[in-house]
Amino acid sequence: MSSQQNIEVETEKVPAGTVIRPKGDIDLSRAPAFRVEVAKCLEDNTGAVYIDLGLVPYMDSSGVATLVEALQLTNRSGVKLALFGLQERVRSIFEIARLDTVFKITETFEQAQED
Repeated sequence: MSSQQNIEVETEKVPAGTVIRPKGDIDLSRAPAFRVEVAKCLEDNTGAVYIDLGLVPYMDSSGVATLVEALQLTNRSGVKLALFGLQERVRSIFEIARLDTVFKITETFEQAQED
């Protein structure tokens, strides 16, 4: 088995930008593949980026680091980034690290679109 596992990531263009939907755990072995997928979406995106974490039951610090990197890139380019649908276990990681004060985190896609 390779040290880097793929992660299933679905992207959807919406009128306001792009929705990224990773599926599965985002840990040390999967974060590099997730980082590549997010970077591709950021390159091709002119609107907001919404990341649906509803199908991510677990995320470690490498997954969080990928999202922090995405936030830095979107901030530099003036693109809005929002996270939504976080499961309780993932949400608690953001709260413990106080990243819930840095990221826009909402329950639903509709709330994520609001300014």
